[in-house]
Amino acid sequence: MNNEKVVISLEQNVTNSTLNRIAFIGNYLPRQCGIATFTTDLCEAIAEQYKSTTCIALPVNDVTAGYAYPTRVRFELTEKDIDSYLRASDFLNINNVDLVCLQFEYGIFGGKAGSHILALLRGLRMPIVTTLHTILKNPNPDQRRVLEEVAALSDRLVVMSERGSEFLQNIYNVPLEKIDLIPHGIPDVPFVDPSFNKDLFGVEGKIVLLSFGLLSSNKGIETVISAMPDIIDRYPDIVYIVVGATHPHVIHQEGEAYRLSLQWLAQQKGVEGNVIFYNRFVSLEELVEFISAADIYITPYFNEAQITSGTLAYTLGAGKAVISTPYWYAQEVLAEGRGVLVPFRDPSALAEQVINLLENEAERHAMRKRAYKFGRAMIWSEVAQRYMESFKRARAERRHYIPPNFSVKALDKHPWELPLIKLDHLQKMTDDTGMFQHALFTVPDYSHGYTTDDNARALLVSILLNELGNPYSLGLASRYLAFLGFAFNTQTKRFRNFMDYQRNWLEEIGSDDSHGRAILALGTVLSHSHLQAFNSMAGWLFEQSLPAIIKTTSPRAWAFALLGIYEYSQKFAGDRRASNVQDELAGRLLTLYQNNRTDEWRWYENELSYCNATLPHALLTCGKSISNKEMTDAGLESLNWLAELQRSTSGYFVPIGSNGFYQKGGERARFDQQPVEAQAMVSACLEAYRITEDKLWHKEARRAFEWFLGRNDLNLPIYDPTTGGCRDGLHPDRPNNNQGAESTLAFLQSLLELRLSEQTHLITEAIVK
Repeated sequence: MNNEKVVISLEQNVTNSTLNRIAFIGNYLPRQCGIATFTTDLCEAIAEQYKSTTCIALPVNDVTAGYAYPTRVRFELTEKDIDSYLRASDFLNINNVDLVCLQFEYGIFGGKAGSHILALLRGLRMPIVTTLHTILKNPNPDQRRVLEEVAALSDRLVVMSERGSEFLQNIYNVPLEKIDLIPHGIPDVPFVDPSFNKDLFGVEGKIVLLSFGLLSSNKGIETVISAMPDIIDRYPDIVYIVVGATHPHVIHQEGEAYRLSLQWLAQQKGVEGNVIFYNRFVSLEELVEFISAADIYITPYFNEAQITSGTLAYTLGAGKAVISTPYWYAQEVLAEGRGVLVPFRDPSALAEQVINLLENEAERHAMRKRAYKFGRAMIWSEVAQRYMESFKRARAERRHYIPPNFSVKALDKHPWELPLIKLDHLQKMTDDTGMFQHALFTVPDYSHGYTTDDNARALLVSILLNELGNPYSLGLASRYLAFLGFAFNTQTKRFRNFMDYQRNWLEEIGSDDSHGRAILALGTVLSHSHLQAFNSMAGWLFEQSLPAIIKTTSPRAWAFALLGIYEYSQKFAGDRRASNVQDELAGRLLTLYQNNRTDEWRWYENELSYCNATLPHALLTCGKSISNKEMTDAGLESLNWLAELQRSTSGYFVPIGSNGFYQKGGERARFDQQPVEAQAMVSACLEAYRITEDKLWHKEARRAFEWFLGRNDLNLPIYDPTTGGCRDGLHPDRPNNNQGAESTLAFLQSLLELRLSEQTHLITEAIVK
């Protein structure tokens, strides 16, 4: 009886609930992509159907300039900038939004598998209804985690096919009662004879085959072109029209190579007179006219794993005769005689079916009528009503159930807020040559020139910035990489280190540490950058400079190089020379540890000096990549000993001071405390966390980072939020107010690594819960 009351109550709430303000998140026109078209059409359909409801849009920009959006757009997200997602969450919370409708597709949001969107969703205080445009049958771990958390944070999930619902239940463990099946929306067009609009395109009297959509190499247009000779033999007055611009991302990466290959194929097959490319992103009105002129619509896609297709939905609902390859969505909507399926990449089978449909006019028109009738439930006015029912149900259910992410949290469970990324000082310290070594207060000090050490650090930081979507990162990275290229001495195969302001090198061979740091930066480029030009230059420098590290004598140089080799191996694990160097240097570090370690002194040398945590950090990465437990155990043991040693009685981080360091059996120097020590500790502890999944290591990384923010011996901040720079250290009585390259880059590297780690950490934590 109680259950019946709850059901009745929910039904009444669905009927009576009013939604005054709905926000739609997803790409938006005039951005050229299918998600943009869908989000715009859905938003406009809801606004048209429900006049009392205000609809606003929050699109995602993939370019710095953004797009010329309509007034309905109220806030713009930047794809790779996670801070913009956090700001969007605040914007929605303070603007009386009753419900958020999210369009989820992995590729449109920043972070691994689109994980940046989770930062937005976690902060929202209103119901969320998410439309899933991709539901993978075999997701990788990141894709699974992200979709599972999107599902957990959403009050209802909308799918466009039965198969999508099955995948959610069987693969992602989403309960059926949380899923709404709502078809892809389509414009409401009349059922007309194809000849009616052919004169608009100069193809009157011809048979028209049509494909449309943003052009990319997975669309299978070459299959249709290869089928054309057989079709033309039977029907010479036939044309194949391909409507749509090349996908903007394809243009950016490959130019028009794919479209040109299709044109060359048409010439090779002798059908160039029967193939028409309309290279434009067409408006809805133009698209409807193209569809109405088509006798047969073809979707020859290559990939079976497609859970929906807007182009197929449009043509099916317009009552077109459709031939398609058997991807998942096509199998479902073209069932029961609403279309014809042909095998993937089979021009002969495609030609046979085109000819069959053209020869059997009665069958073709019957197919058209079945398709048109089926599509009546897909027109936007009907779909808008279905969405509003889902919205109201989500709001009604939210009143009865408190989502787990809305529970009151104790301080130790509250998400940790990191400072915003501010690059003013980094940019001020960088000129056309590279990054200056020192500053007088916040002003670059020209008298000390530049170093390879600092420009290698800066290159690493700029690559991490690019991974987080910063728009200035590639320009900065180009300068720092160019500096390393200029620093490399092809005669000695070593990097020079010190350069004066007049660009004169002050030595032919730099320090061992500068060589190791350069290898670390180059390995990071090769692991994280997707720019071929960067990778080509970094790869050449890495290959040329790697052998010389074997002759160095500094354990820290070995450690920096090992970290670089580890990054390099993430993409080039089969490189035997890199593996041999890694084995040699890792063996040296492990031997040092074994020879110097005692129960009271668990360290690699008889002294703790600078960048100390880099040594265990390097052994940890070697233990992971070489699968050597002895190295992993030594790395964890020495890092744990160092963490305890550098922890005050009050629990904050106290690095080894540079005024004397710490000799075994001697007195430990408390000052001056250097930013590079905190950075090395942050990096090493995050690596330990990734290896062990022990949250205590994440806590240690935070502890070290808080030293920058003022949790230190003087309770004074080392980081300067007004400039984005970092002071050069902590004296016994005050901070050093100069903001040089080393300190500023130490802070930025720590912040960026924590931001990247925090994304993975929060996703994993949510799944574990």
